[in-house]
Amino acid sequence: MNSFDKIQAEDFEDLFENAPCGYLSMWPDGRIVKVNATLCDWLGRSREDIIGKRLRDLLNVAGSIFFETHFAPMLRMQGFFHEVALEMVRADGSHMPVLANAAERRDAEGNLQFTRLTVFKATERRQYERELVEARAAERAARQRLEDMVSSLREGMSEQVAILMEEKRNSELKEQFVAVLGHDLRNPLAAIDAGASKLLRDGGWTESTPTILHLMKNSVSRMGGLIDNVLDLARSRLGGGIALDLADNRPLQLTLELVIEEIKSVNPDRTIDVCFDIVAPVRVDHDRIAQMFSNLLGNAITHGMADTTIKVSCMVDETGALELSVANAADPIPPEMVELLFQPFHRGQVRNNARGLGLGLYIASEIAKAHGGWIDVVSEPDETRFIFRLPAQAADAAQERARID
Repeated sequence: MNSFDKIQAEDFEDLFENAPCGYLSMWPDGRIVKVNATLCDWLGRSREDIIGKRLRDLLNVAGSIFFETHFAPMLRMQGFFHEVALEMVRADGSHMPVLANAAERRDAEGNLQFTRLTVFKATERRQYERELVEARAAERAARQRLEDMVSSLREGMSEQVAILMEEKRNSELKEQFVAVLGHDLRNPLAAIDAGASKLLRDGGWTESTPTILHLMKNSVSRMGGLIDNVLDLARSRLGGGIALDLADNRPLQLTLELVIEEIKSVNPDRTIDVCFDIVAPVRVDHDRIAQMFSNLLGNAITHGMADTTIKVSCMVDETGALELSVANAADPIPPEMVELLFQPFHRGQVRNNARGLGLGLYIASEIAKAHGGWIDVVSEPDETRFIFRLPAQAADAAQERARID
């Protein structure tokens, strides 16, 4: 190599490492394989701390959710995205507003080789957006003060006029809620619609169509699951807990078997060992128990060793006391992590292919509490076991609460 070639090689290396923007490359499974010094410096992280992670691990909670439900499917369908606003988390926990561009690199057969992503700081732009939000908040505050003044004047009005004004205000709030809901769901739905229009309607049926349909279906399923979990979170936080319906008298074993069959249908390679000993009926909300059991069983599928058996046990004694357990072989959970398992948005140290908001165990715990029971965790070197316990008197109390509600 002559001197000119050496200078060129050094320049290209310097251009990558010290560019005025961040660079990173990701394998097809989403793991980061290369990152430049600029992005490491911006985030205050070492290269070793970033390599092997996924992009969502470097984002805040809201950005991670939006990336998984919107931009990741868009990237898979069209091969790129431009000027995506995200917030990356620095090593000290502070947030760094950025704009990101991404593009996939594929071989001649269309197989994904890697994904390149560039990151630009957007601090000034985000500051402008914050100032705009603050101006709108000031406007809302002024409007609230005006409404307070109107409220004080309304006391001297007739009852009929007061009712009409209240109905008008409620109508405006409902319209605002619908507008916000439509705005927040428009982008991910538009991405799915674009894939259907561009690749299915215009392109016709091709060899890649089943893959596209599978990706679109997964996106819709993830969106539905996220929405269901967020609604349950809102009910548990704002609505006084999860409501129960104890009118269903089906056998509990039938409900649990249906959940097991559903899990097996999407995980045919996993072995589930089942033991039922139900000697007395128990009054529970079967839909909620199925949801809780599905979350616990799905957690065992995600975190358990793939070549080991998952053990399910359900016992109900003569008094109606219930004990439902799900066990899987896995590395033991550190004691300091056990206390965090049932907190919302906590995902712990999950596998690289795990997705979701970290609400599954939280909602399972809330369902247990709504019934008057609780979930214990026993994590030993050779096995981790989640146990739902429902004393007989707790089941009676849950039935009475459901009747009153």
